[in-house]
Amino acid sequence: MNARSTDARPTGEIATPGEDSAVREPGGRGRWRWPRPEWTWATLAGLLLAVVLTWPTLRHPASTIPGDLGDPTLQAWQIAWSGHALLSDPAGLWHSNTFYPERYTYAYSDTLLGYAPLGMLGSGFEAAVVRYNVAYVLLHALAFVGAYALARQLGAGRWGGAVAGVAWAYGPWRLAHAGHLNILSSGGIALSMAMLARGHGWSLRHGYRPERRRPGWAVAGWLVAAWQVALGFGIGLPLVYFLLAAALLAAGCYGWSWWRRRERPPFGRRLLLADLVGGAAFGAVTLLLGLVYLRVVDLNPQAVRTLDWTKMFSPPLIGFVTAPADSWLWGERHAAAREQLSWPPEMALLPGMTLIGLAAAGLIVSVYPLRHRVALGLGVLGTVLLGLGATLGGDGDPGYLTLSTHLPGWDALRTPGRMMHWTSLLLAVLAAGLVTALAESSGQPTTRRRSRVLTSVILLVPLALVTLEGVNRTPHPVVPRPPAAMRTAQEPILMLPAGGAGDLTYMLWTTDGFPRVTNGLAGFEPASQAQTRAAVASFPDPGSVAYLRGIGVRSVVAVPSSAAGTPWEGIEARPVDGLGITREELDGVLVYHL
Repeated sequence: MNARSTDARPTGEIATPGEDSAVREPGGRGRWRWPRPEWTWATLAGLLLAVVLTWPTLRHPASTIPGDLGDPTLQAWQIAWSGHALLSDPAGLWHSNTFYPERYTYAYSDTLLGYAPLGMLGSGFEAAVVRYNVAYVLLHALAFVGAYALARQLGAGRWGGAVAGVAWAYGPWRLAHAGHLNILSSGGIALSMAMLARGHGWSLRHGYRPERRRPGWAVAGWLVAAWQVALGFGIGLPLVYFLLAAALLAAGCYGWSWWRRRERPPFGRRLLLADLVGGAAFGAVTLLLGLVYLRVVDLNPQAVRTLDWTKMFSPPLIGFVTAPADSWLWGERHAAAREQLSWPPEMALLPGMTLIGLAAAGLIVSVYPLRHRVALGLGVLGTVLLGLGATLGGDGDPGYLTLSTHLPGWDALRTPGRMMHWTSLLLAVLAAGLVTALAESSGQPTTRRRSRVLTSVILLVPLALVTLEGVNRTPHPVVPRPPAAMRTAQEPILMLPAGGAGDLTYMLWTTDGFPRVTNGLAGFEPASQAQTRAAVASFPDPGSVAYLRGIGVRSVVAVPSSAAGTPWEGIEARPVDGLGITREELDGVLVYHL
């Protein structure tokens, strides 16, 4: 199954399945590139699949949002804020317009900073919602292209790459995270590894081939990895530790080979320089973002998560074969299994029944060498054991909790089930090896034409099945529009009722001009939030007005229709006489000018 030499192939001819998809420039000078036709079609296929398999996200992109009205509204605001801040006041990026008067409020959760260029397009509320929906579709396309590229670089053919791409980008478990853009945005993981492997001339199928080294691809891989980390540490931190471990392992293998052969294996100064430059950029991004989060913790000690959170979100083993409710194929069928899960959104982790079957068969039949198949299988086992969290052995130590104790930052990753990113990627690579072996068996010159056609038809079956398992029934609620009354209020503003998921909607409303607001919701609560809610529970009255003036608030916007069951129920009937403030009503929304 060794690849035939590409030296004699005419320029521009696409490599056969199983080879690195590369062509050589005329004159044999050796600047390798992925052939344009294949990658054009792969990108177009990724975009088309993303539109179809995330439908109806783009049906009403300016008024609906996938998932729910919780985290998606927060993340739509995050993308909008990063673009606005970098265009208007880059130095104030981390000090957002929410949680007034706190500092470093943009880093209260995963920032999605990598989407800042998208946030620079357009302005206002509708633009923020459209941006979110476009990002939601594009991240699925990138995940497909990234996994396809990785499978191809590791030695799989196009059929195998397509199966790997769909299976990883649209695994059923991802449907539980329809409202978590930061968790779904994982395409950079696979794409960066594909680029780094290509830059270093390495594949699972052929091992290290020095003649295939491409320093430019190595730099690109490091930069894509840095972009992935800029989307958030929630899934970026495991990538940091993976690349660190991979670099140490590669250096060890290189040193061992040098010592055993008594001669230095080829590596090259250009590739070493590429790794130093790219690695430095990657490390700088990781370090700078890490310092910001450390500053947040210094200012808000309550932001530190205890291991009790990790134990609470640790899934049982049955979770790995249980699909979330939003899976069209498995959702209802797995309802009974989900009842055994204490928190299904983080514990329904089915990567796909078809993918599991293909990967299992790929351990036996594959284009990859046996030792690499064994390594992939051990990787699947290891990531599953880590994904069990505290349920492994009763306390997760050794296991996920061991990492939480000893690796800097890992204790903040309170949801072990998100290791499924790595489990499903390894499964996809194994599946690609099997599908490629089947495809190549039909391409042998001795194989009859009818048999080759039949095999090609059969290869559509796994591709169709992994696609079918990715069909969603994700809700797409209508996003409440900002009231016109907000435009008459002077900042800083307090929105009432305060607290709870409603604050996330208020954050999105502020994308019309980004006025400062005291409201906000994140993974933790700064001390000032509870203090403010307690002080204004009886607003409007002398004490609450004095408190708000003391912290600099100039307006209060109250939405009586949302106040039922809160301290502000019936606020429209509370008098303002003698308080030195004025009140106006616009379309049922009250504005108090302090």
